[in-house]
Amino acid sequence: MNVREKLRCCGIVIHTNRRKQFENAPDKLQWHPAFCAAAGLEFHEDIEWLELKPEYNLSKEPIRIDLLIIKEEGDRRIKNEIGHTMRTYNVIEYKSPEDALTIDDFYKTVGYACLYKGYGEYVDAVPINELTISIFREARPEKMFLTLQKYGHKIEERYPGIYYVTEHLPFPAQIIVTQELEPGEHRSLRILSNHAKKEDVEEFLRKAEGMNTLRDRQNVEAVLQVSVRANDELYREIRRDANMCDALRELMKDDLEDARKLGESEGKVRGEARGKVMGEAKIILKMNHSGMSPENIASITGKDLDEINAILEGKVPELL
Repeated sequence: MNVREKLRCCGIVIHTNRRKQFENAPDKLQWHPAFCAAAGLEFHEDIEWLELKPEYNLSKEPIRIDLLIIKEEGDRRIKNEIGHTMRTYNVIEYKSPEDALTIDDFYKTVGYACLYKGYGEYVDAVPINELTISIFREARPEKMFLTLQKYGHKIEERYPGIYYVTEHLPFPAQIIVTQELEPGEHRSLRILSNHAKKEDVEEFLRKAEGMNTLRDRQNVEAVLQVSVRANDELYREIRRDANMCDALRELMKDDLEDARKLGESEGKVRGEARGKVMGEAKIILKMNHSGMSPENIASITGKDLDEINAILEGKVPELL
C-alpha cells in the first residue's frame, strides 16, 4: 500500500491540483490547512458534534470600525467626560435609533479592538493597555446590561448616561446612552434621534452659530441634515420662530452660496436669466430637501409662496 492509499484509508484525500501546488512550490509549506487537519484529529473523539470551519469569513462585508479615535498626546485627558476613559487608541461603535444593541454587539466591538491591535504595523505597535472601546446608543440597553452582569462584568454609571463596564475585559469599555447625557454639553448627540426635544435643537442652533471653523461647520451641517429629516414636524415648529429661522439660514449660508455660484456658472453657458432661475431653483430644492417647509423657504428667500410651490412641484422647465 503506497502513501496515498494509506492516507485515503484515514479519510484524507490529496486532490490532484493540491498535489501539483506542493510539487510546484516545495519551499512554501501550507501550514494552515495542515493545522486544521491536525485539529480534526485532535478532536476526533467528539467530531460528531463539532463543526470545524477552516478560513471562516467573519462577515460578508469588510469589517470596518465605525469610528477610530487616536489621541496624539496619549497622556492628555479629553475634556468631555465621554473621553475621560479614553487612551491612545479608541474604537467607537455607534447604533442608530433603529438598531438594537445586544450582548453579541458588545463582544463584537471588543473583537474589533482586538483585531485592530493584532493588525498593527509591527509587534505590539498598539499596546493593549492603550486601547478602549465605546458604544453609543440612544436608549439604555437593559437586556444587554443584565447579560453583562450575568457574565461577571460590573456596570457603573460614572456620569449621567455614561456607563463603565469593568471586570473580565482586556481594556476599558463604556456604553453611552445619548438620551441620558447631560443636555448642556451633548446637544449634538441628543438631537440624533427620531424624538429630538425642542430645547435640545434650539440650544444646538444657538451654540452652532458661534462655530466658525470649516470643520465645525461641516460637522454641524452633517448633524442637522440627519436630525431635520428625522424630526420634520419639530423643525417646522422651530422655524416659525424668527430667531431660530435666522439661525438656520446662517448655518446654511455656505450651501446657499455654493448653489448661487452654481447658478452663475450655468448662467454663463445657458444665458444669465436662465442661469439665475436654475440657481435659485436649486437653492429652494435643497432647502426643502433639508426639511424646510415652503412657507419658511418663502420667508427666507423673499419669494412668493406660489412661486416656491411651483418650483417644488417641478414646474420650472429648466429642471425637468
